[in-house]
Amino acid sequence: MNTKLSRGFLLSLVLLSILFAFVANGGGEVGDKNVIYVLKIDGTITEGTSLDIVEGLREAEEKGAEAALVELDTRGGLVDSTLKITEAILNSEVPVITYVAPKGAIAASAGSFILISGNIAVMAPGTTTGAAMPVEIGIEGSKPADEKTINFYAGHMESIAASRGRNATQAKRFVTDNDAFNENIALERGIIDLIAEDETELLNKVDGMTVKIGNENRTLATRTASLYLKGKTVRSSLLETLGNPQIAVILLMIGIYGLIFGFLSPGTYVPEMIGAICLILALYGMGFFDVNMFGVLLIIIAVILFIAEVLTPTFGILTTGGAVCLIIGALILPKGPLLVNPQWFKDFLVIIIGIAGAFAAFFFFAMGAVLKSRKRRAQVGAEELIGKITKAETEINEESGTIKIEGEIWNARTLAGERIKEGEKVEIIDREGLTLIVKRKE
Repeated sequence: MNTKLSRGFLLSLVLLSILFAFVANGGGEVGDKNVIYVLKIDGTITEGTSLDIVEGLREAEEKGAEAALVELDTRGGLVDSTLKITEAILNSEVPVITYVAPKGAIAASAGSFILISGNIAVMAPGTTTGAAMPVEIGIEGSKPADEKTINFYAGHMESIAASRGRNATQAKRFVTDNDAFNENIALERGIIDLIAEDETELLNKVDGMTVKIGNENRTLATRTASLYLKGKTVRSSLLETLGNPQIAVILLMIGIYGLIFGFLSPGTYVPEMIGAICLILALYGMGFFDVNMFGVLLIIIAVILFIAEVLTPTFGILTTGGAVCLIIGALILPKGPLLVNPQWFKDFLVIIIGIAGAFAAFFFFAMGAVLKSRKRRAQVGAEELIGKITKAETEINEESGTIKIEGEIWNARTLAGERIKEGEKVEIIDREGLTLIVKRKE
């Protein structure tokens, strides 16, 4: 029996080892050189996105992949993260194909920088690219960055396009004039190299094309290549989440209120711990911005006003002021410049207003109720029985008797001169030690 158990245990270990190796390799071994690494960029481009792409390109180089395929569907994102991605693509030792896909996808703002940086740039039908003017956001909404910043990124876009043999003048207009093109105009203006319905058509079309990698010309053999989808690592997924401005602001609010609840309810250490962790994560996420100290000050003032509301009832006046400071402060924090689509700011604004409203409502109602309950006189033991009604278990007079209340038998007596028969309703009006004083309930 022990032998069978040992064999079963060893077999389980072997199976688990195989499963672990399978998962660690992303579902398959990449040993064949005729493999194309697929790296996807979806949603807002953050530090996690850049880490994912940089690590993916490095792994493709180490594995000797035929090429890397960067699929784009993004409205834009953070400038620093975008520049890290374009730098990695421009210096990659494997050919990089940038592809706006699937149909209906966009490569706006930061996405257009990445699209143009590829050795071969491709778009699917029904896709759009361009509108890369950097913006700053604040309480007045989103607006173009200052002229100096725009000129710098326009020159950088022009330089990237020129290095890839693309229409540098038109690429520059993506930044200076916010031009936006569909796939046909982008091909006509020399922004992309070809249009492909899907990955299969793309591999057939780029097969045999020659690209320059450093000082070497390399001919692609992609017709029979297999695609390997590089999954996101836990680290890059975490950084991508934290680097999202919307998530960073939410974590900031949770962190601040966690500390407040911890100070109001000392002893458990749970709110303080959660608040501190969220605050650290939020500050890390906001490290990708030029944080405006006035915005931080407004958020601190908002917290003070919320605390003052629960300590000094003002019928919501201080809560309203705190909510206003919170919204303005949160909007001031992400200073920029950002390479994002205007729709991003609208989503960001909705989240901020929703957070402020939810926390204001919570402070106005929930925290007020908590503090009121704290001010009530504590009632324990027999004290909480006063005022309750039950029946007499035996005859009760001014000297003795019993009643049953909440499953327990208590000694009871009446006031001088009153006699209560067994089964009559009584009301508890006081107590003396372990004896309850009752009266007949009419």
